[in-house]
Amino acid sequence: MTVAEAFEKYRSELEITESEQEAASKRQKEIRGFLDGRFELEDDFLTGSYKRETKTKPLKDVDIFCVLKATETNMKRYREQNASVVLGAFRDALRKKYGDKVSEPGRRSVSVDFGSDERVMSFDVVPAFAVMRHYVIPDMTTGGWIDTDPTVHENMATEKNKTCDKKWKPLVKMVKGWNRYRDKVIRPPFLLEVMALDLVEPPFTDFPYELQMFFATAAERITDRWPDPAGFGPDVNDAMSSSEKTSASVALREAQAAAARARRLAEAGHETDAFRVWKEMLGPLFPVR
Repeated sequence: MTVAEAFEKYRSELEITESEQEAASKRQKEIRGFLDGRFELEDDFLTGSYKRETKTKPLKDVDIFCVLKATETNMKRYREQNASVVLGAFRDALRKKYGDKVSEPGRRSVSVDFGSDERVMSFDVVPAFAVMRHYVIPDMTTGGWIDTDPTVHENMATEKNKTCDKKWKPLVKMVKGWNRYRDKVIRPPFLLEVMALDLVEPPFTDFPYELQMFFATAAERITDRWPDPAGFGPDVNDAMSSSEKTSASVALREAQAAAARARRLAEAGHETDAFRVWKEMLGPLFPVR
């Protein structure tokens, strides 16, 4: 097996299988159906990296958008209140069915964690209201509601993937997989996807080269402002402190150096050593020669 063949196998390993998709569908329908019976919902749908097809395995933090009807009751009870009110209400409702699988609210969602033995480990439930042509969601950091439009993210990812010979989404999964293997030195993982929209340009060459170039440029640009691609809400990297950005830059530089070393080894005919370096960097899903 060559390095190129190994990357194709790695790409395949990162794909969500049909059985995993079926498990995700069953679980999310169960959650959505339960919440629909307890809140006045206008709509509910999957969003986030799962919907954009940039989610890595194991399946975790699959996003469910729950759009509340803009009734007078809902507006007074939730929309006009601190973000903690609606998130607390969703937490309390979900605990009636899932008990201690439901965590305390995160920044913008309530998580239902089914454990590592499940095909789909967890879901993040995001309350929302429709506003004109986009949405607002609660934000615990500010206490208020922030604007967002996940459909814009989906369209941008689809278009970028098309221009990069359908290899952009697999590349993003590889970078996210590296980040997870490195204990999420960059957060949120969505930041890597946002950066890749800007930093990866066609024509797409091959995965080893594009990974090296992404890590090199991302190391230089991690401290930049990275606004929401949809033009709403705070910067995507607003939760990272200066010291965290510095640590992320160091990790990205180390990844770039490792990728460069692996490519040199392969070009010199030392593919077994190249495999070892790639596996040390990308983690257990990368194949063994």
